Amino acid sequence: MGVSTGGVQALKRVLGGLAADFPLPILIVQHMSPASGDGLAKLLDQLCLLRIKEADEEEVMQGGCAYLAPPNYHLLVESNGSLSLSAEKPVNFARPSVDVLFESAAAAFGPAVIGIILTGAGYDGGRGLLRIKEQGGMAIVQDPADADASSMPEHALSLVTADHVARLTELPGLLTRLVS
Repeated sequence: MGVSTGGVQALKRVLGGLAADFPLPILIVQHMSPASGDGLAKLLDQLCLLRIKEADEEEVMQGGCAYLAPPNYHLLVESNGSLSLSAEKPVNFARPSVDVLFESAAAAFGPAVIGIILTGAGYDGGRGLLRIKEQGGMAIVQDPADADASSMPEHALSLVTADHVARLTELPGLLTRLVS
């Protein structure tokens, strides 16, 4: 899941609508200041039934948990289901970058990946979402008219024919149906 401007409220609505036993791990890139701490993960963890935490190096993903990329680190997925962090240069002026996460997830898990682009300014995420589609995965994009900042969803839709375009209020139900 990739999100930027307006992301805190978007994440509250989407993650807050999922059950504690949601069977898949959720990986999130939220663009934030490099000096940010883990306050967003702690806030979301208090508000949601899912467990929400910052991702750790070599951590193995678990269902029922959402992992946020730590500030100033790219989040990547390895084919063995573990997570890795990178301090390589920013991509699309962002570290963490949604494209980096999505491209690694597509390479690791191909058709088993669901990529989601939510509200945000800029262009991060579109290229990675295209890679997910090329590998047989699914693309979900927040309806740009529903986004606080429509640039990221609009850019993604200019590159990819999304499997679903949805409002924030629809996403928890959609995700629950897709995985059941």
